[in-house]
Amino acid sequence: MSDQVTTGEPDDGFDAIVDAPFDAALSERYLVYALSTITARSLPDLRDGLKPVHRRLLWAMRQLKLDPSSAFKKSARVVGDVIGKYHPHGDASVYDAMVRLAQDFALRYPLVEGQGNFGNVDGDNAAAYRYTEARLTKTALELMAGLDEGTVDFLPTYNGEEVEPDIFPGLFPNLLANGASGIAVGMATSIPSHNVAEIIDATLELIDNPHVTHERLMELFHGPDFATGGQVVDSAAVISEAYRTGRGAFRLRGRFHAPEAKDEADIAAGIERLGGGQWQLVISEIPYQVPKSKLIEQIAQAIADRKLPILEDVRDESDEAIRIVLVPKSRNVDPDLLKESLFKLTDLETRFSLNLNVLDATRTPMVMGLKELLEHWTLAQIDILQRRARHRLDQIERRLELVRGYIIAFLNLDRVIEIIRTEDEPKPVMMAEFDLTDRQAEAILNMRLRSLRKLEEMQLRKEMDDLLAEQDELEKLLESPARQRTRLKRDLKALRKDYAEDTALGRRRTLIAEAAATVEFSMDAMIEKAPVTVILSQKGWIRAASGHVPLDQEFKYKEGDGLAFICHAQTTDKLLLAASDGRFFTLGCDKLPGARGFGEPVRSMIDLESEASISAMMVHKPGGRLLLASSHGKGFVAEMNELLAETRKGRQVVNLKDGAVLRVIRRIGETHDHVACVGDNRKLVVFNLEELPVMTRGQGVQLQRFRDGGLSDATTFVLADGLSWQMGGSGERTRTETEIRMWKVARGAAGRMPPQGFPKSNRFD
Repeated sequence: MSDQVTTGEPDDGFDAIVDAPFDAALSERYLVYALSTITARSLPDLRDGLKPVHRRLLWAMRQLKLDPSSAFKKSARVVGDVIGKYHPHGDASVYDAMVRLAQDFALRYPLVEGQGNFGNVDGDNAAAYRYTEARLTKTALELMAGLDEGTVDFLPTYNGEEVEPDIFPGLFPNLLANGASGIAVGMATSIPSHNVAEIIDATLELIDNPHVTHERLMELFHGPDFATGGQVVDSAAVISEAYRTGRGAFRLRGRFHAPEAKDEADIAAGIERLGGGQWQLVISEIPYQVPKSKLIEQIAQAIADRKLPILEDVRDESDEAIRIVLVPKSRNVDPDLLKESLFKLTDLETRFSLNLNVLDATRTPMVMGLKELLEHWTLAQIDILQRRARHRLDQIERRLELVRGYIIAFLNLDRVIEIIRTEDEPKPVMMAEFDLTDRQAEAILNMRLRSLRKLEEMQLRKEMDDLLAEQDELEKLLESPARQRTRLKRDLKALRKDYAEDTALGRRRTLIAEAAATVEFSMDAMIEKAPVTVILSQKGWIRAASGHVPLDQEFKYKEGDGLAFICHAQTTDKLLLAASDGRFFTLGCDKLPGARGFGEPVRSMIDLESEASISAMMVHKPGGRLLLASSHGKGFVAEMNELLAETRKGRQVVNLKDGAVLRVIRRIGETHDHVACVGDNRKLVVFNLEELPVMTRGQGVQLQRFRDGGLSDATTFVLADGLSWQMGGSGERTRTETEIRMWKVARGAAGRMPPQGFPKSNRFD
């Protein structure tokens, strides 16, 4: 970048313009902004797990002496000190950060104790900072322990008027214990909270065995422990791999628990039995960061949208503990199906991402695995231990200097008094006569007379011996890495007692257990089964009458319209519609309009081409097969499961060319072994069903060869039972021809004239 161009002319506001390429200038400035965002705003420090705003909040509260034994002070006072002295940002952002530190449903181990409205698990905001009060928790003091012992560097604040700690030196493992989340420039972090006892156990194992395997650490460190509980339902392998790489995600579910139930199984399943065989489900824990009101709203909306037809009602009976009651539609509803439906349709199951992206001791952002993270944190604590020891050695040395001076004064008390009384400048005289340092002489001169009687030689020598012993112990500590590790282990074990599994704060809240195999979720499974009769008119109006009415019953139609297709079905069935252009559509029988009117146009439910028409309507049968053939005589066998379409556009199954249409759509019986085809020229051909391919889409193969015309009809049958067709008249008479072998040839033959009495319509029905 070139230097600024200056002239002798007066400053007109343009002399600060720098002649440089725009892309280079933009790149340089954006890089500065990005680094500032990453290192000073969004990513937590590995050593204390805090971002600058949180660290400054706690430091300001410490300066205000808001320890757990002191009285609360207004949050406005804290916020004012923070933004005025340490963190020149908006008061709203600072107060929001403070509120989160006080919420026991947001932080696993709160660092601020709030008094007043600090929000709730429903998602309601905290009261304004002029109404709330706060002070530090014991955990916060443990995180800041050692600040006065030379353990960390202090940096000047933004205006140079105050100082603030670079990090907090406490032994509390805040990064993993309370987690962190943030979005920087080009990177982000997402760390869930964990159980302190498990963190310490894994750290102790790492100190004892630096070459410990990741698998061994995961035996002690089980996974996330969220403030709101819940259950992580991923497998142990998935959780382990996430912590090995530092990246992954966890499936987190709410938990069902009914403490008032009588049966142990019902308590664990969250089922409360009511009179008359009725029951209800109770949700006692919800996923982390899911507002309770939002979850209840989602469930209620799913009921209103008929996405949860097996659920009757949802009630919020929560007080201090969460209690969401779910009332099923009937007592016959499967509780496991209802749970699985809620997991799929609502935020009762969420995903929490893991991204262990933190700033190391050099303020370099990096993604670490669990072992690497614990190693860096252990090294940071060892460094703090060493700094504390050196600071204490300096204090001991300074105190020893004074104690030695006091002993000299005690042994020569009369001469010291004489010098003080007779000399105008007693200090240099004492320093020369008794070989005292300036500090020793000054301390002797500043002693009060009343302290002379307490200045006994035995007490002074005992203090000196104690100080020398402590000095020797600290020097050995600094010289021996093994002693340092032993001291760190001792301190960690002492901290663990306050957060043990049998304490209210240390008890694990989140269950780590892979989800048990349960019923497979399906929207179809929640449809109430009921018989219906489906009617499709010639002009394409469709409706479903309740119950299985006689198929020959008369129905009302619009003027000029009449019956095209009719069949019996259940509301749980899928209806297959085959169009003349070879496309298949799927409709749910439960979604069909009722039969009180004329129904609705089927074209409003499916995207049917204007020149196409419905060629067949049938109920989907799982595992069933269809014979499909075009008017040109090409066809194949299709599996009915492959014909289901998920969208309005349907599924193109039969490819048609040269003006052909889909002519034959027939079910194939389970025992059928042969195919019979008849052409427009009234020639019949019979061949083995095995000669037809099974396809999901295509034109198929030639069934019958024609010199003129095309295929009129085709069907499948059992050769041993003979070929049957309906006679004329009322259509109730059927004729069966058993001597059909003379028409049996290879697929693709021209065939010969059918048996006497074959319908003139050239159709088998």
